[in-house]
Amino acid sequence: MNSTMVREFILMGFTNNRKLQILLFLLLMGTYLLTLSGNVVIIVVTLSDHRLNTPMYFFLRNFALLEIGFTTSIIPKAMVNLATGQRTISIAGCFAEFFLYFVLGTTEFFLLAVMSFDRYVAICHPLRYATIMNSTICSLLVGFSWAGGFLLILGPTIALTQMPFCGPNTINHFFCDNGPLLKLACRDTSFLELMDFFIAVLSLVGTLIVTVVSYANIISSILHIPSTQERQKAFSTCSSHIIVVSLFYGSCIFMYVRPAQSVGFDFNKGVSILNTVVTPLLNPFIYTLRNKQVHEALRDAKRKICIRNWGS
Repeated sequence: MNSTMVREFILMGFTNNRKLQILLFLLLMGTYLLTLSGNVVIIVVTLSDHRLNTPMYFFLRNFALLEIGFTTSIIPKAMVNLATGQRTISIAGCFAEFFLYFVLGTTEFFLLAVMSFDRYVAICHPLRYATIMNSTICSLLVGFSWAGGFLLILGPTIALTQMPFCGPNTINHFFCDNGPLLKLACRDTSFLELMDFFIAVLSLVGTLIVTVVSYANIISSILHIPSTQERQKAFSTCSSHIIVVSLFYGSCIFMYVRPAQSVGFDFNKGVSILNTVVTPLLNPFIYTLRNKQVHEALRDAKRKICIRNWGS
């Protein structure tokens, strides 16, 4: 065994073709800027408009903040590598990327489950909604989501940093994902792989069960509403969340809750793009396209900006 310890890793990325690297850089930069813009708009609008001072938009604001952090944890580094043609990342930087990516991603699972519970209470117990989902409970639920993501990922990250890496140092991915990273360790990683699988099942499948049960009850309640108009209104408030849940959970379950060798890392790169680039980009649009309250808040914000500009 080579006794020289690895000090940096090489991220293989997407392609060796320089022209394709530049094209991918431009695409990533465009989608990243749109992702930031869309989620920042959600945060600003839900903070500035009193009509959006409800638990639903409190959770949506926190989810938008998570999306910004989640995509920022890996996309800027990938963009730098594509723009410069360099592929290196320090071992400390790699561990930090790993930690942030999985903490923020796991926190999103918990928050999506919280958001589904919020919709369940709003639709199935409307008279008790204000009492159950008060500001203290909402803050605690968000705090527990963050704490859950942090505590679940802290252990595997510490275990990973104790692993010896003595070569090779090439990661077959565009960021420090756990699968290709563990392949480079110079020690048996079966226990850590088992731990990662258990955490993936707990965070993905566990929160998905909460979400599915919540929406099963929601759909059952909606179907018993006599008014067609009211049924459509109730469905429209939940459809956006269902789309986001389907995209996010589907891609993550495919990548992390399955036999390790069922598909190759190259195919995982494509799924990772869906999970880390496409979904965070689409979420602001999914949540706002059919939301009348957000549309009204955006119109009012534009009107105020125009009045200020004309007034000056």
